[in-house]
This record gives sequence, C-alpha cells and structure tokens, in this order.
Amino acid sequence: MRLTIVGRDKGRLVEAEKRLKAVAIAADVSDPKAIEKAHQEAVEKNGPVDVLVNNAGVVETALVHKTSLEMWDRLLRVNLTGAFLWCKAVVPGMVERKWGRIVNIGSTTSQKGYAYVAAYAASKHGLLGLTRSLAMEVVKAGVTVNAVCPGYTDTDIVSEAVKAIVAKTGKDEAFAEASLTQYNPQGRLIRPEEVAAAVLWLVKPGSESVTGQAISLSGGEIM
Repeated sequence: MRLTIVGRDKGRLVEAEKRLKAVAIAADVSDPKAIEKAHQEAVEKNGPVDVLVNNAGVVETALVHKTSLEMWDRLLRVNLTGAFLWCKAVVPGMVERKWGRIVNIGSTTSQKGYAYVAAYAASKHGLLGLTRSLAMEVVKAGVTVNAVCPGYTDTDIVSEAVKAIVAKTGKDEAFAEASLTQYNPQGRLIRPEEVAAAVLWLVKPGSESVTGQAISLSGGEIM
C-alpha cells in the first residue's frame, strides 16, 4: 500500500511521514491551486489515487448573529470546498479505472444542529450532501462515497473546546468535558481509533454495497 498524507503543519507532516512511511505533502485545502499541485505531486510519487479520505476540518464557535462572514467563509472553504476540490480531482481517474473509495469525515453536526456552531454545522451538512450526491453519480462505476460522522472525539479540536469552556465558565476541565460527553449516551468521547476503524472498513473488501451513507460514531446519539 502506498500512502500520501496532506496537511498544513510541516512539522507534524515530517513526523508522520517517517512513522507511516508515507509521502507527505504540505498544502492548504482551502487553496484550489494548492490542491491541484498536491494532487499532481501525489500521482507523480505514488501513482493514481484509489482511496481518498477527506479529513481536514476546523471549527469556530459563535452565535449566528455574531458569526462574521469571514468565519463563515473560512469554515466552508476548509470543511466543504476543500473536500469538493479533492473529490473533483480524483473522481475522473477512479471512474476510468472502475474502482475507488472516498470517505469524507463528517460529524454528528452533519446530521443534527448544535448551538453556537452554525457555520461548522452548515459546512458538515453540506459535506454530507456532497457525499450523497457524488455517490449517486459514480455508483455504476465501482466507486463508493461515504461519510463517517463522529460525535465529540478525543482530538485537538475538542481539547481546545474544553479550554474555551473552562475560560468562559470558570469551571474545571472535568466539568467542561462532561458538558460535551452529555450528548453521547455512552457518556464518553469517541476515540480516534474508532474513526480510523470505520474508515478502514469502508475501503476494504466486503463494503462494496455501502455507498452514500452517513456512518454515525456517537454512542447512540444519532439513531
């Protein structure tokens, strides 16, 4: 298996490149020209892209009437437009080869609303719409397109959310984390390994009939 990873943080890319024996490419998914260049480099170094995982994501919080247009545009560019541009780049080759797997990392906010994250929720709802529409377009070509939708997950984004809650409320981190895990009936954060396992299942043999789906990893929050 040949792996290409793309991201903005060059330091983390170098570490991941060594650990995963991957080709690492520094690029900003909100920049169309950067994506075009990164795709070209990936193909030159690792060959045609058979599996695409759109995992880039950012979140910022604000009430709707306090959400600036700049914030709105920023979140949509990274969370939605970047995924669209990567899909647009790789789909023609997948269709031509009659095989491909695309997994978009959504969120429970792809499936429901939460207060204070209208821009994020809009971008993730849009990502699910993209997933379902593209799945229908390529369904006859042996290409599947799905979304994995985790609830609050033990990642840097959630760590920052915990810090923000602590700063706003004056409570401790345990209180802040509990305020997030209350949405999960299992009362816990999702582990990144669980998300990875769901992605792996969707790209391995045996999942050929699964397409256009939103796989919820949320401890029963979404049913």
